[in-house]
Amino acid sequence: MKKLALVLLVLVPCFLFAGGRAARSGNLELRYGFTSEPATLDPLDPSNTADGRSILFNVFEGLVRLESDGDLSPAAASGYTMEQGGLVYRFTLRQGLKFHDGTPVTVEDIKFTLDQAVAAQYQGFIQIATVETPDAATIVITLKAPDVEFLPYLTIGVVPAGNTDRENNPIGTGPFIIESYTTQQNLVLKKNPNYWKPGFPKLDKVTVVFLADSEAVLLSLRGGNIDAAEVTGSLVDQLDGADFDIFSGYSNSVQLLALNNDVKPLDDIRVRQALNYAVDRQTVIDTAFSGRGELSGSPLIPGLAKYYNRALVNPYPHNPERARALLREAGYAEGFPLEISVPSNYTMHVDTAQVIVNQLAAVGVRASIRLVDWATWLTDVYRGRSYQATIISLDAANSSPRMFLSRYLSTGGSNFVNFKNPAYDRVYQASLTETNEAKRIALYREAQQIISDNAASVYIQDIYSFRAFPKGRYTGILSYPLYVTDFASITPSL
Repeated sequence: MKKLALVLLVLVPCFLFAGGRAARSGNLELRYGFTSEPATLDPLDPSNTADGRSILFNVFEGLVRLESDGDLSPAAASGYTMEQGGLVYRFTLRQGLKFHDGTPVTVEDIKFTLDQAVAAQYQGFIQIATVETPDAATIVITLKAPDVEFLPYLTIGVVPAGNTDRENNPIGTGPFIIESYTTQQNLVLKKNPNYWKPGFPKLDKVTVVFLADSEAVLLSLRGGNIDAAEVTGSLVDQLDGADFDIFSGYSNSVQLLALNNDVKPLDDIRVRQALNYAVDRQTVIDTAFSGRGELSGSPLIPGLAKYYNRALVNPYPHNPERARALLREAGYAEGFPLEISVPSNYTMHVDTAQVIVNQLAAVGVRASIRLVDWATWLTDVYRGRSYQATIISLDAANSSPRMFLSRYLSTGGSNFVNFKNPAYDRVYQASLTETNEAKRIALYREAQQIISDNAASVYIQDIYSFRAFPKGRYTGILSYPLYVTDFASITPSL
């Protein structure tokens, strides 16, 4: 398997028309377009991207798996119990479960997986005190402190004990097996004949095709070079409804103008607040997304409704006069230059940047757009933190609100905006050990409020996602409260 260079994020599926690919090849094959490649094929590498996680969702499964309604159901485990107020989690291994290479899954494999996640400091796993296997069918996880929201972390993919070269030898238990991977071209998934869930997957093969950008996805859809894909913003209007079925839903990611809080003048809260007042979020949605998007000023997605702070739908109403006053107060009456680094493969982010540049000009901020390829964005912006501002969408690895909020911890490895606030750190840490649900929800909402009050970045929206499939050719296209594509559920209508 080809070694992959670090890379991050998104997209979707299709069939050719009468006499198409499936009929010719004799199997049920789908070609699905993405605009970026995975950062890694290792499910235990916390540096993976949204696109990478979306693909690996089909390859690996954890003790539990996320369902489309947001619930968690048993996967590698056949059942589980939570004991002692969330201090102990006890799982029963699913009988007959096999890895992709045909070997049986054992409790030792589960323990190895969890130990590896702890060693990698994977989000949420540092709170594990012990992992015990009292018999051949039982796994007992004891935490350092009770945590009634620990279960979502256990969607992390189970791997064989001793497999330390998972990048080149990815072996899971999910519905699809990685057959091949050619960087900058495609990744081929084949049906897992030993998958534990009867009747799934419906497809025999999925070829994920990597394309240069959103425009290339659109052209490939129209030309039949791919069967289906995710399209966003104004691009969906360019698809003929007579040729395509369009399935809509949240993208479950937060689009933002991310601000590097460590560089001048963005290290001044007044400047960051001024930028928030200068950006008209609704105009961004109307112009770059044809009015399709869920307005939000929170770092948490609205889809996590129980935890989402509704007061932050639009915390900084468009107010250029207030923006100019704050800039004068901060010593920037004449404005300042601002470079916005934007990944060129995402048309929606480029379109957003163009709207924002004009809005910032109205308050004296001389913004310019620096288009970068995806690998450069990952290296310079996300990992190197060498930038002023960027436009991106942030998702989460699981359905816990902590996955979104942990990015803003002062010491957080994924805190690429360099937000540092002791009050926020205290509130976030308190949420980890609070067993009372109402109090925990209040802490999550307080954490969002602190981020907003301190204008960590300019939060814009949860982008609406549209998946285009050939007219009448597919059913079973599911939406999840996370950024994933479930290939196993997609059913061809032959």
